[in-house]
Amino acid sequence: MSSWFKRDTKGITTPTEEKKNIPEGIWYKSPNGIIIDTEELKENLYVSPEDGYHVRIGSKEYFEILLDDDKFKELNPKMRSKDPLKFVDTRAYSERLKQAYEKTDLHDAIRTVVGKSMGKDIVIAAMDFSFIGGSMGSVVGEKIVRAVNYALKKKIPFLLISKSGGARMMESTLSLMQLAKTSAKLVQLEEAKIPYISLLTDPTTGGTTASFAMLGDINVAEPNALIAFAGPRVVKDTTGKDLPKGFQRSEFVLEHGFLDAIYERKNLKKMINLYIDLILNQPVRKEITKPKEA
Repeated sequence: MSSWFKRDTKGITTPTEEKKNIPEGIWYKSPNGIIIDTEELKENLYVSPEDGYHVRIGSKEYFEILLDDDKFKELNPKMRSKDPLKFVDTRAYSERLKQAYEKTDLHDAIRTVVGKSMGKDIVIAAMDFSFIGGSMGSVVGEKIVRAVNYALKKKIPFLLISKSGGARMMESTLSLMQLAKTSAKLVQLEEAKIPYISLLTDPTTGGTTASFAMLGDINVAEPNALIAFAGPRVVKDTTGKDLPKGFQRSEFVLEHGFLDAIYERKNLKKMINLYIDLILNQPVRKEITKPKEA
């Protein structure tokens, strides 16, 4: 479960704000100190060209990158979380939801769409970290299930882009139920021989990692993405041992067999569609094998 709470001298706070979101203004400075014009950064798919740093982006940007001409139909666009437990910490959960709606212009932490990628239909579910830390509550689980149902009905591939702090504490056990719910539904894709590609981005943690994010026919990630169940501090406190450098980054996770591949953002569309053709045992599309123009 996501570690939403930390203690400080003023009591309990909930650090759910986006720390590394899409940059605004004229210039962007990467964590390595590289300064780049934000327009150039956008043209480079929000990847710093000098050091390859992948800035966190949301569902809107992933749809632009992966779907042909950024055209799609959104599935179940108006589903919203309720407050069944009347949960209150430093603020009421209902207030947090209202603030998230106003700040992000999103209805919850995931959007699901159907469109074409390299000429073929695909269902994409993309999480948004900017909405309460991309946490998984009842709506996230239900929208994933309905998106899978759509893929099953239409017999088209399914891509899920994870970017999450884990299960949403404010919905307690209802959130944890989504782990089993989504995992069971994804089995139906396997039984129907419909490809499921899982893309893990920064960060993919908590109950998300413990369920659908690691269940793809192919699990791929972006460079240097944080991929974990518990955070490094929790792991260190639990084991009492010093941890290897970068042990929860995608490169380390790949090296130890939990990922199939890591791809830069510019290569995601081609490689995801390549895997889909290979899984379906279909001829690889010409658009995929066509060499890049000089």
